[in-house]
Amino acid sequence: MSIIDKVLGPASKYDKSIPYAYEARYFYIEGTQDFSSFLSDTICGLVHYLREHGLNPANVDIFEIYQHAEVQINPALYAENGDTWITGTNLCLAFKKHYPGHIHGGSCSFDDRGIDGGGF
Repeated sequence: MSIIDKVLGPASKYDKSIPYAYEARYFYIEGTQDFSSFLSDTICGLVHYLREHGLNPANVDIFEIYQHAEVQINPALYAENGDTWITGTNLCLAFKKHYPGHIHGGSCSFDDRGIDGGGF
C-alpha cells in the first residue's frame, strides 16, 4: 500500500453507490431504545464480529452508512429465520442482488477494505 493509499484510504470508500461503512445496533433491553453500536467497513466483517461475540440477529438492526444517510438493511439479507447469521459465501450471494455490479465470483468491490469489527 502506497503512502497515498494510506492517507486516502480504500478507493471503494469513495464509491457513492455502496455504503461507506456498516453499523449494527444491538438492543440489549427489549422494548427500549437502549442499544450498543458496532461498526465495520464491510457487511461480512460486521456479521462475523457480531456472530463471534454471540449476538443474536433477532436483537440487531444493521444499517448501511452513506455520506448523508443511514439505510436499514432487510434482516433477510444477513439472517436466516431471523435468528441465525448468514456467513461466508452465502452472505456474499445474499448481497449480490442488493449491490448489483459490485459482487462477482470470487471478489467484490469491498476487497480493498478491512474486515475488522468493533463496538462501543
